[in-house]
Formats: sequence, structure tokens, C-alpha cells
Amino acid sequence: MRKHLLTTGLLLGAAGMAMAAPQMADFYERVEIPLPEGEVMEIGSIALMPEKKVAVATRRGDVWICEGAYEADVSKVKWSLFARGLHEPFGMFYKEGWLYLTQRPEITRLKDSDDDGRADRFETIAAPWDINGDYHEFTFGTDPDKDGNIYTVSCLTGSAGAGSDWRGWSFRVNLNGDYEPHASGIRSPGGIGFNKEGDVFYCDNQGPWNGSSSLKHLKKGGFMGNPSGNKYHKILGLPAPPEPESGSRMEIERKRFPDLVPPAVILPHGKVGQSPTGVIYDQTEGKFGPFAGQVLVGEQTHSEVQRVFLEQVNGVYQGAVWRFLDGFRSGIVPLRLSDDASLFVGTTNRGWAARGGLPFSFERTRWNGKVPFEVHEMRARADGFELTFTKPVDAKTAGDAASYKMAAWTYIYQKGYGSPEVDQATPVVNSATVAADGLSVRLVVEGMVQGHVHHLNSGGLRSKDGEELWHADGYYTLNEVPK
Repeated sequence: MRKHLLTTGLLLGAAGMAMAAPQMADFYERVEIPLPEGEVMEIGSIALMPEKKVAVATRRGDVWICEGAYEADVSKVKWSLFARGLHEPFGMFYKEGWLYLTQRPEITRLKDSDDDGRADRFETIAAPWDINGDYHEFTFGTDPDKDGNIYTVSCLTGSAGAGSDWRGWSFRVNLNGDYEPHASGIRSPGGIGFNKEGDVFYCDNQGPWNGSSSLKHLKKGGFMGNPSGNKYHKILGLPAPPEPESGSRMEIERKRFPDLVPPAVILPHGKVGQSPTGVIYDQTEGKFGPFAGQVLVGEQTHSEVQRVFLEQVNGVYQGAVWRFLDGFRSGIVPLRLSDDASLFVGTTNRGWAARGGLPFSFERTRWNGKVPFEVHEMRARADGFELTFTKPVDAKTAGDAASYKMAAWTYIYQKGYGSPEVDQATPVVNSATVAADGLSVRLVVEGMVQGHVHHLNSGGLRSKDGEELWHADGYYTLNEVPK
């Protein structure tokens, strides 16, 4: 009898542990870094410098240098003012003694040439676009690519028009100041960066011609979907892209115009944030957790970081997004991941409401070494999807088709602001086959719809050790069906 009671107690204990919902604190440690007293630090850019110094640029045009941000005890960080008087920089990096910044009106570089701790050389690299003082005329810039090129994206005037030259366009600018228009059709970017392969991506926000926010591949010569800046094609001597038909669907319009680039990954509004921002990829080769090479996207309104898996199918980027890190104290704009796997984020809520309770913050997140049970990758197949996992799955639950629920929808491609979810479908998971090593599952799905977001809820499966998924909901944008 005693043995039976003991066994029952152990089983109940194990079940109770398995039922405990995973939390971010189980896997990642987030700390707030103290800021200079009395300063308004609405951070728009972060750059990593030698000697473990971190530079931040604020939306009010200040550049500060932080020492001690990598230390276990961040209460003793030291700040020094490096520059003032810049114009809302959204993009900054360090190279060979200079800080390069993408500001509203130009790309600039700064240097302290007399070693007194303050910038005394300010040089304009390039200023190919115009501004008129409108609040929404933001411009975001990347680090240099392998060839030394910076890529920029400029928001439309008032987030809907082109009241200044080259609004809604991207430029490629080299460090010598040469530049060329790169792509068009941009609406309201929140950040720009690269994937592991070196291709350029940016986040565009829900609004006119954007049914929901999304991560978009900034393809050379591509049209990203918003026609407000089409008039600048005439300057290049190129025919303007055809005006898309309002009320249509992206899948229909891209057949009419092959240069129309569909969103690589749609971030369903309200389900996966609603204001995506910075774009980086995990270059740490496993130091930041089991997602090496994947893309991380900042989120301003929900104060989160999302995780994105990308693949190319028939030459078009697509993939899946999962919620990832949360609990930040204000809305994230820039992200910067160091090689030692310190994720620095800068936040602000001015002009855009945000969760977290603070108007701005500077924060650091590190992985504690414990591997979460997660869907690692979600790849499209001709008849379904293949999932990989960070840990071996329980064969019984993972092999049961009832453990998976799927829904699909798309958005109206229209001139009006945003779109509800439309053209709903209910794909059915007919079978789930678990690999011998337990690290992947092949789903055969009936009713997939090209051009739709496919929401997969895998809440019914467990790991081999009885853990539930940290994030059970993934959203795959199916631009192309593999042959």
C-alpha cells in the first residue's frame, strides 16, 4: 500500500511539473541598465564598440557611451556624452574609429579626433532623400554589408503620402557616399537588417496597402506594395509599377506584377505584436540558445522580441514567426546581439503606446543555458509541413494528428488602413509522423492555401520528458508551395 501511495505521489508530482507553463525567466535573464540621471533616453540606435563599450543614440539626437553594460552587476555602469544635436538617428554602427549614423536627413559619421571623449568631427556621407519636418518621415539604416553598403528605408510622409523626395524608397549607400535607389513601395518601416545569408529585410507596419505588419525581403528593384512613391520611378526613367487594385489580394496582384515582393513573414496583428521594429539575426552559434541563425524582430507596442524562421521556396522568401521574449519595460526599437550573446535593446513609448510602464529603458538579456522545448523550424512541403524541435518529442502525443490544430487566412490588399482576417480556411492535419530520433515531425495537411497565413497550434504535444511547448502557436506565411 505504501509503495502504491509513493508511486502515485511521484506521478502526480511529475504531472504537476509537466503542467507548469514555461516562462521566459526559466530560460532567459533580463536586466535593466541604469541610465544617466535626468536625461531623456528614448533609444533609437545601439552600436557595439571596442573594449566592451556600448554606444546608444537617442531620438532627441544625443549619443552616449556606456561602460560596464556587459558586467554581472550593472548598477555601476558609467555613461559619457559623446555628441548632441543629431536628428533622430535610427541605425548606428562602429567602424575604424568612427560611429556611422542613419539620421532623418542623411547618413553621417562622427569621430573624437582629439581624444577628449567628445565627437569633434561630423561628416555627411550621403543625403539622397528629402524631409519636410513631418513627424512620420523616419529613416532607418543598416550596418554595412560584406561589400561595405548601407541600406536605408524611409517612411512615407504622414505614413501615407510622398510629400518629400524619395519617401517610401530604399537606398543602397557605400561608405564613400555613392548611392542608388534600391527598392520602392515602402510604407512605415520600424527597422531594417540582414538575415544570416546577408539578404536585407525590413519591418513594415500595418496601414494603407498593408493588411497586417510584416517582415519583408528588400529585394533589389522590388516593389514592396505601397504605390505612394511610384512617381519617383520617372526620375530613374523607369515605368512605374502598375497601380494595384484596391480590394484585391496580394496573391492575385503579384501575378499581375512580377516585381511585387510579397511579405516574407506576416506578423498577424494583435496575435504577434502590432508594431515590429528592429531586425537582427542570431550570429552567436548557440550562445544565445538553440536558435542560431534565425531572425529576431523587435516589437514596440507589445514590448517583445519575436523569433522568425526563414526559407526560400521557388526563389521567394517565406517562413514562420513565434513569440519569443517579453516583459521589457517599454517599446523596443533597436536590438543588438553581441558575440558573447548579450542582447541589448533600447526602448521608447513617445508617439507610440507601449507595454511595460516606463517611457524608455536600456536592457540586456542573456540565455541561462536551459533549453526550452520549442518548435525550432517549420518548413513547407508539397503536402504539408515539417517541424523540427529543440528537444525530442513524446512519440505518442507528437504522432497524434489531434495534437495539432490549424487555421488559415489572408488580408485585403487595399488603399484603406489595414485589413481584417479574410478568406478563412481550415486546413486539416491528416497525419503526423515522428522521426526515429524524435526531433522532427512530418505533418500531412489537407487544404493548404497559397498566399495565406497558416496558424499552427501544437498545444497537444509534449516533449519526451513531459514538457509542454513554451510557445505553442506558430504562423507560417505560405507564399509558395514547394514542388
